Amino acid sequence: MNLKDKVVVVTGGASGIGRAMCVRFAAEGARGVVVADVDGEGAKRVAEAIDGMAVTADVSVEAEVVRLVERAREAYGEIDLFCSNAGIGAAGGVEASDAVWDRIWRINFMAHVYAARAVLPRMLERGVGYLLQTASAAGLLTQIGSAPYAVTKHAAVALAEWLAITYGDRGIKVSCLCPQGVKTNLLQGPEAGPFAFLLDEAIEPEQVAGAVVAGLAEERFLILPHPEVAEYFRRKAGDYDRWLRGMRKLQARVSGGTAGA
Repeated sequence: MNLKDKVVVVTGGASGIGRAMCVRFAAEGARGVVVADVDGEGAKRVAEAIDGMAVTADVSVEAEVVRLVERAREAYGEIDLFCSNAGIGAAGGVEASDAVWDRIWRINFMAHVYAARAVLPRMLERGVGYLLQTASAAGLLTQIGSAPYAVTKHAAVALAEWLAITYGDRGIKVSCLCPQGVKTNLLQGPEAGPFAFLLDEAIEPEQVAGAVVAGLAEERFLILPHPEVAEYFRRKAGDYDRWLRGMRKLQARVSGGTAGA
């Protein structure tokens, strides 16, 4: 996809990767960039900086995703690229409360379902459309210290795969963005917790946006701003048990314990 003259919607656009994508898409010549975020003021600041449109939207609520799509079409016409990018983190394992599991499930996974439901019918009528879903390297590997994050990001990857298989021969392109550590609030904020260990080798959001533009141009399914993730993924598939042992050693190192044999 060449972004020039395209209409793009980005959720989670007020900060981090979402903000960087909005800025880069505008620089690439997109005709309309819709900056959507639950942080309405933050979305407005980004939109004003790039001459785009801000929409306050909670992507965990399907009606708000539908309204977002309607607002985007009213302003710019048909949507060429929908970037379902909003996401959150959460610490803990299976002991995490139902409320935590439900909230992260709705934002990290169901929001992708809601976006696809909202835009696919018109895209299929036109025989063209692009979905970019932000998952994480955790969706291909795992996340030390956070079962809710690892599980929901795996689910996001699975949905993107299914969409690509099901609609790829009907003109719908799908890319799945799977970065590792990125210098965003998830790693740097007060609740970074299990994600903080990734900060030392984290990249800037603008680098992720650059990888996205390159990946869209090549219409690649997996967009990996950290190329090493592809090798980790190959090792996991090649010898699952060895990979699990390695991840247990990493967990021990991160938690300050001692690695097992």
